[in-house]
Parts: sequence; structure tokens; C-alpha cells
Amino acid sequence: MGPIRKVRLSESVVDAIRQMIADQGFAPGDRFLSENELAERLQVSRSSVREAVRMLEVTGQVSVRHGKGIFIADSATRQFEGFVDWLRDNGQSIREHFEVRLMIEPHTARLAAENATDEEVERLSAVHEDFVRNAARSNTDETIRSDREFHKLLAKATHNRTLFALTKSMTASLLDGWISSFHTPGRMDKTVHEHGLILEAVREKDAEAAKRHMRTHLENAIRDIKSSLHQPS
Repeated sequence: MGPIRKVRLSESVVDAIRQMIADQGFAPGDRFLSENELAERLQVSRSSVREAVRMLEVTGQVSVRHGKGIFIADSATRQFEGFVDWLRDNGQSIREHFEVRLMIEPHTARLAAENATDEEVERLSAVHEDFVRNAARSNTDETIRSDREFHKLLAKATHNRTLFALTKSMTASLLDGWISSFHTPGRMDKTVHEHGLILEAVREKDAEAAKRHMRTHLENAIRDIKSSLHQPS
């Protein structure tokens, strides 16, 4: 076992685990470290490790076998195939994710447009710019973080404490929907445009436009994810 190394705040846990796999010579089919072992060695929370492993599973780099552990995937070249397999295995969770968000987030966007302060709009704009930069670099895990922060700040701008607490909980726990969305081909670029429309509506205090653009954003994501299941791997 190599020396313990703490992951810097600026460093992706996903990248750290990828580097660990390469440095320590893990081969396809090998059993990898457990979530607890990874959290201890990288000195990050177990929830951060679980999220990173989930992302690596989606891209076909590791395989999680319940009750047995984490294993290195058979092929590093089957990334999209791995994503499609993951979508099929987690279809119900993803459907539930978007059902809940469609109930809540269009109204969140409407209230944010009505209540956001100038300072809150600027924070939303700054997070949107982070999202754009990460999407341009195809940095999936950082893009997911930027997206979740955008939706969380939008809820905070409603000035409804219950709605903010609910959204904060969703962004922390309903990970499958965010993962499935940003591993879907083309969805990052579409989200840049769709978030831009939501942001502009909030800035202009156009509540109905904000609500409409959020609903369209979520419905487009669902459609793109479903279409991924029918693309050749």
C-alpha cells in the first residue's frame, strides 16, 4: 500500500481514485479498496468517496457488486456501454429523481424570479460561469457540482426556508439524476443554454418565463437520458 495522501480541496476525488488505480497497478477484474479504505487513505468523507465511485461506475471504469465490493472494470474502452448499463440498472431511481424535481423546481424558479436580490442574482451568475467553464473542459464531476450549486442557490433565492432545506437535501442525496444527465452525450452544452435562459428570467424578474424554462430544462434532460438507452454503444 502506498503512503496516505490527502486530497486537496481543488482536486477531484474521482481523479485521485483514477490515479490510485493507475499508480498501484490494479488490473481489470481486481477487487479494489472499499469505500471506508478509500475515505481513510484520501482523508475525505465517505459520502465524497461514494459519489466518486458512482461516477466511475457510470463511465464503466469500476463495477460495484453489492455485498462483494468494488472491482476494476473489464475494459477501459467501454465507457458509453458502461453508462447505458448503469442507466438500465438505475432507471427507477432516475425516474423518481426527475418526477420530484418536476414537481418542485419550476415553482422554485418562479419564486426566485419574484424574490431574488441583486446579490443573489450575481451569485447565480458566478456559479453559471463556473458551469460554463467546466463544461467547456468536459470536466464532468466539476460540472455536476456547479449544476447542483446553481439549483441550490436558486432555491435559496426564493427566501422560502423550507424549500431551500428540501432542495439542499435533494442536491446532496439524489445523485443519480445529476450523474445520468451529465454523462448523456450533448447534455452539458444544452444545459449551458437552458441555465442561461433561467438565469436571464430571474434577472429580469420574469416569474412565468423562469418557471417555463425550468420545466423545459428538466423535460429535455429526461428525454435525452431516455434516448441514450437506444443509442448504439
